[in-house]
Amino acid sequence: MSTSTGIMNPMQPPVNRPAPNRRRPGLTLPLPQRDPSLAVPLPLPPSNNSLPASSAAAAQTPNYADLDRIKRVGSGAGGTVYMVRHRPTNRTYALKVIYGNHEEAVRRQICREVEILRTADNPYVVRCHGMFDNAGEIQVLLEFMDGGSLDGRRLPEPLLADAARQILQGLAYLHRRKIVHRDIKPSNLLVNNQNQVKIADFGVSRILAQTMDPCNSSVGTIAYMSPERINTDLNHGSYDGYAGDIWSLGLSILECFLGRFPFPGIGRQGDWASLMCAICYSPPPEAPPTASKEFRSFIGCCLQKDPARRWTAAQLLTHPFITQASSPLQHPNSCSGTSSHSLAHG
Repeated sequence: MSTSTGIMNPMQPPVNRPAPNRRRPGLTLPLPQRDPSLAVPLPLPPSNNSLPASSAAAAQTPNYADLDRIKRVGSGAGGTVYMVRHRPTNRTYALKVIYGNHEEAVRRQICREVEILRTADNPYVVRCHGMFDNAGEIQVLLEFMDGGSLDGRRLPEPLLADAARQILQGLAYLHRRKIVHRDIKPSNLLVNNQNQVKIADFGVSRILAQTMDPCNSSVGTIAYMSPERINTDLNHGSYDGYAGDIWSLGLSILECFLGRFPFPGIGRQGDWASLMCAICYSPPPEAPPTASKEFRSFIGCCLQKDPARRWTAAQLLTHPFITQASSPLQHPNSCSGTSSHSLAHG
């Protein structure tokens, strides 16, 4: 084929990247006194920035007493997620119970973050419906995704192109709103039975991570962190959270293609020193020669050691790997029913 394939050079520096994310100043507004024996929606402190309220954000948080726990659907170092049903409406939600008794400064930050998340209204971002304080335990009510996550999947390029398109649309939306995820990984990319892929587990996790060692295993593995986030000397002490999200996205998409963690000879649960050496000092992983040149180029645009050379989410949406995909995925009820046509489990 000729060289005029439309494949863009991953070494071409992107432009118009948002300014690096800055940590929001701590709030001084005290939380009202609460009866710890009751579970009530936490009051939300005022925002420093005016954010447009969506119709979803304006909806009243369901009453905690009306929620029935159906089953546990996931757990980790930070908390447990339950499938719950709202009795008055028979609607299903996910309830994330965050471990630990958090000091007031952290609780105020979490309240502010939930306020921001409740205004997020995008089809590719898991919706936050509210937050409760149950005897000092923080619980966040979220949209329920019934198809599992991308963790442990090995997907062909057509499925990956459609999944990447959806994730990028959600990520571009968050970045336009100056929200950095900081924990993009396959297990945080959730699927429903309509083959929609949505970004989950941001905001509250980011606030909690800021109160601890950013590489502490109790917060999460460093496996998907960008090199400059792990070792700030690599980028003159500067960390661009938007570019960090792109690195994590590229690594996650490549993992779904390979069916394994992309750095050779090490797993994502490897020890801290081995992961740091691989991420910071090894060449970035590449898609194999058997992959299409569009996919190889796409991964190259994400996994640049220099964060200034990584493409933004908005730019990646224009990449041929995304734009030249044959068509969006069919919904399970309109396809042949074979698992190769569906991202959702079951």
